[in-house]
Amino acid sequence: MRSALAQMNPIVGDLAGNAARILETLRRAVVDRPDVVLFPELTLCGYPPKDLVLKPHFIEQMRETLNALAADARDLPAAFVGCVTKHETPVGRPLRNTLALISGGRVVGEFHKSLLPTYDVFDEHRYFEPAKQSGLTTIQTARGPIKVGVTICEDVWNDKEVLGRRLYERDPVAELKKAGAQIIVNASASPFVVGKQQLRERLMGTQAATHGLPIVYVNQIGGNDELIFDGASCVFDAHGRVAARCKAFAEDLLVAELDTSARCDAYPDRLDSVWQALVLGTRDYVRKCGFKHVVLGLSGGIDSALTACIAVDALGAESVHGIAMPSRYSSDHSIADARTLAANLNIDFKIAPIAAMHDAFEAGLQPLFEGRKPDTTEENVQARIRGNILMSLSNKFGWLLLTTGNKSELAVGYCTLYGDMCGGLAVISDVPKTLVYELSNWYNARAGQCGTGFQPVIPESSITKLPSAELRPDQHDQQSLPPYDTLDAILNRYVEQEKSADDIIAEGFDAAVVRDVIRKVDLNEYKRKQAATGLKVTSRAFGVGRRMPIAARVT
Repeated sequence: MRSALAQMNPIVGDLAGNAARILETLRRAVVDRPDVVLFPELTLCGYPPKDLVLKPHFIEQMRETLNALAADARDLPAAFVGCVTKHETPVGRPLRNTLALISGGRVVGEFHKSLLPTYDVFDEHRYFEPAKQSGLTTIQTARGPIKVGVTICEDVWNDKEVLGRRLYERDPVAELKKAGAQIIVNASASPFVVGKQQLRERLMGTQAATHGLPIVYVNQIGGNDELIFDGASCVFDAHGRVAARCKAFAEDLLVAELDTSARCDAYPDRLDSVWQALVLGTRDYVRKCGFKHVVLGLSGGIDSALTACIAVDALGAESVHGIAMPSRYSSDHSIADARTLAANLNIDFKIAPIAAMHDAFEAGLQPLFEGRKPDTTEENVQARIRGNILMSLSNKFGWLLLTTGNKSELAVGYCTLYGDMCGGLAVISDVPKTLVYELSNWYNARAGQCGTGFQPVIPESSITKLPSAELRPDQHDQQSLPPYDTLDAILNRYVEQEKSADDIIAEGFDAAVVRDVIRKVDLNEYKRKQAATGLKVTSRAFGVGRRMPIAARVT
């Protein structure tokens, strides 16, 4: 079977726009004469549509759009298009996660998802009724008819050998093999997590080899809210080998046939993949939300520097505005480093000193605080003044404010609510501090290889100096936190691996440090609940995939 892998970046909710792009893709595919074109999961409405699908008129519009698309594609190749359809029987959930087969001007088949994930960021049982049997159809090819087993994303994620345990009673791929399928197609919307592509390929390669069936897998690309989809769609032969691979982090159209050579793009390495994910997630969030410019505070530190570099790669230097807001505690090198970074990136840069505002705030609060010694309250006033300035610029000029806090800070509450947490998108909120350093050094090295010589884009002093919020004299992060390599190791075990304090201590970490870090993580859940949307790049991000109680007492 000659398959076209149509790796698309849909906009959630944009039925007419997505349909137009599907049609344009089908017209491009005609040149290579595919037998069938496979689009990702829920392409017509974009994934994840969340509670949009609870609106009856949205589902009705989707059906009308699907029928119109099929009619417009009458003379184009047959195609599997992901969409949501009604579950017509009176028992069960009202909707189905569907792959519609369009051919000859109409919808000729509908195949529904069997295995519905409810872990991490997924909540498909909220909306969809699972199929009770797997879908099988026949596609007419130049070499004759071929029986195609139709699966959607999670339907192939049920392999004990790779995952350690089967998550579901049913095995749709085994069912389709038994029913006579000669090839499996899988339409997917599988979000990026660092290292996940290797797991995907191992999983689907094992499934293909176990059942002796080729698998054609197509993944969505693009950023939709906190989720980033990396594409890298693949074809696996019956021995489980990758026979073709699309580009990562970019739209692509690849026509492949198992017995002929096909393009096989390399997947980026670890740091490159994280970088591309953050750039794509930032670009799509900004543009899909209707913004053209972004603003961020430039402190001279590594976090804001890295965020600015990501923004420039995502949107172009002309769309990025950096604001330095020195206080009475800011060091001279902080302003110098911020100015140097802005010049290296060629972005708009302004300085808005906050000393006078800080003095006015303190004078206004002093009568209310009479009899109380200064503490972190007065320190946080500075962060909130800066947040107010940045939000005012956002409001006045229509710029989206990017927050610059990293995952390590957010985990333990080393951030100020309504201060440096203000903003519309938290670009690096799922990037631990140790990874911030890795990415910054990687970025500087890459910039050197691209012809900027040995002058680093991110000033070396931003990377090497002791991290500091500069809210009091001679402040630095390690006065309040353990060294970041220790902190991140503990956070990885507690947040991502869900290990207990005792388990972590047993690995050799200091007991007092572990218990203090865990206490801070648990106490600051309320802050994270109010944080800006953050881009997910690790297996356990602070966002929709981690649902922890706030009013709780955890021992």
